[in-house]
Amino acid sequence: MEGFLSALLLRPISILDLLEGESNQRDEADKYNRVDLLAKTLDDERIIVEVQYLSEKAYLKRLAFGAAKTIVENLKLGEPYDHVKKVYSVNLLYFDVIRGEDDDYIYHGKTDFTGLHTRRPVRLKDSLVGDRVRVDGTDVFPEYYLISVKRFPDIVRDNLDEWVWAFKNNEV
Repeated sequence: MEGFLSALLLRPISILDLLEGESNQRDEADKYNRVDLLAKTLDDERIIVEVQYLSEKAYLKRLAFGAAKTIVENLKLGEPYDHVKKVYSVNLLYFDVIRGEDDDYIYHGKTDFTGLHTRRPVRLKDSLVGDRVRVDGTDVFPEYYLISVKRFPDIVRDNLDEWVWAFKNNEV
């Protein structure tokens, strides 16, 4: 899995912990976070990996919840917000995620700020983020990868394609 995540994020990834899916509730009233794997980058970022075989109503809202919960669970009471960990949500999906036709099978979503009137991207002050900035100010927000495994065209062009081919053909 480290090789797959390294190919996707284009940097070395190390595994932090393995979690049992659907069992990480602290108490009965706590919403569980269905995570198949929790990984950690060398920059101390968190990566949620989930394999989903069937479509689910409000799936994207569940992804947002899972990313938010991972952020909260990795910040101890009293810790400064500067210690908030970046979270990636990587989702291997065995169902269609888009309407209509598309030539791609990996979709990336993240938060970018743009001028409301100019529609140009804006670079926020680093002081708004804190000391731990890898790329730019908006890099603190969760990022999402939706990988539609069944849409993979079975043409291997790079290391990431090799991994998705293996997932599609049950070779992992």
